[in-house]
Amino acid sequence: MKAEIITIGDEILIGQIVDTNSTFIASALNEIGVSVYQITSIQDEKQHLLNAFKEAESRVDIIIITGGLGPTKDDITKHVICEYFNDILVQNDAVLEHVTNLFKDSEHKILTKTNVQQALVPSKAIVLHNTNGTAPGMYIKKGNKTFISLPGVPYEMEGLIKESVIPRLISEYKTPHIYHKTVITQGVAESILAERISDWEDALPDFIKLAYLPSLGTVKLRLSAIGEDKKAVENDVHAAIDVLLEQIGEVVIGFDEDSPEIAIANLLIDKKQTLAVAESCTGGLIASSITQYEGVSSFFKGAAVTYHTQSKTDVLNVDKKIIEEHSVVSEKVAKEMAIGVKKKFNSDYAIATTGNAGPEKGDSDAEIGTVFIAIATPEKVLVEEFNFGKNRFKVIQRAKNKSLQLLRREIINAKQQYL
Repeated sequence: MKAEIITIGDEILIGQIVDTNSTFIASALNEIGVSVYQITSIQDEKQHLLNAFKEAESRVDIIIITGGLGPTKDDITKHVICEYFNDILVQNDAVLEHVTNLFKDSEHKILTKTNVQQALVPSKAIVLHNTNGTAPGMYIKKGNKTFISLPGVPYEMEGLIKESVIPRLISEYKTPHIYHKTVITQGVAESILAERISDWEDALPDFIKLAYLPSLGTVKLRLSAIGEDKKAVENDVHAAIDVLLEQIGEVVIGFDEDSPEIAIANLLIDKKQTLAVAESCTGGLIASSITQYEGVSSFFKGAAVTYHTQSKTDVLNVDKKIIEEHSVVSEKVAKEMAIGVKKKFNSDYAIATTGNAGPEKGDSDAEIGTVFIAIATPEKVLVEEFNFGKNRFKVIQRAKNKSLQLLRREIINAKQQYL
């Protein structure tokens, strides 16, 4: 079963708003086994809409349209639908009553002629009640094809999808089970990862598809499977992942919505150990990424953002002579920062970052992109030097990601030593 989503409105095409409607609809359809074949964004223009409807009808079973249902003259979707289905607009009394009641309870009170026109719907449409707004949804059958028109306001569309569209589709169509499982890796490039798992990928059954989803610091491997038997489909995906973990288990940090921060949290909570952070070039990004999750107070002691050179001395007790001799962006300073913040917060582990993110060199002569990352463990302090390039945003993000990767490595190594 295939669907196409058509979003209508110049505001999307000129970049004024982000099309979150398609994301929500696609996710809802996927949960009931409907595969989204295409997402199309078009202008609110008659011939463009007619062409889009015709093309979508030729390739999918379900067409979901959002936008163009407002009360103003530039919203023409209902009129174009009538032309496409050789239909006319008729007044729906239930919609009119709903619109009237909405205005009675609103601050405006005045029900205009334009608002009344919201109750006009194509005669062939099944009206979908919109509890959150004035524009109703419309459900129209054409042979074995289904057209669904929804308002473009996100919370109105979402309500209609949940309350009306999905229940109706479930009752009308028998769909297969679609299952997704994502394996999250860290610290290995996409190209190298692809080479390592090439044989495993080639051995996947035809009904399981693999997608690589790279981002700064991580590569997600999403397995998607489709079949009639839900349990069998999920078991086959899990069996494939078990084989994968035998090959690359050391770089896997979690599944689905897991993150490097969650992986570290689980390790520290399991060991009943704690963490503190000292940040210079990352400006608090590491601490922020860790503290966005619930329950971090059980292991996260605190952070010091010692961005200015003087603050490294005042807050972390980094010796001025070390800074003068080695520069603020150096292995020695990173090490002293990690030791200082570990002592300050009495933690088991500590991260420290100092670097030159650019665009200017600042208090150091180190090349732009140079970052030193120190990891203090209960037994030692390790420092590594990196160059993350010239782009300031990428330097900071990559420094944050690499810091978490190095910390995770040291926690795991320490854990294995005591097994």
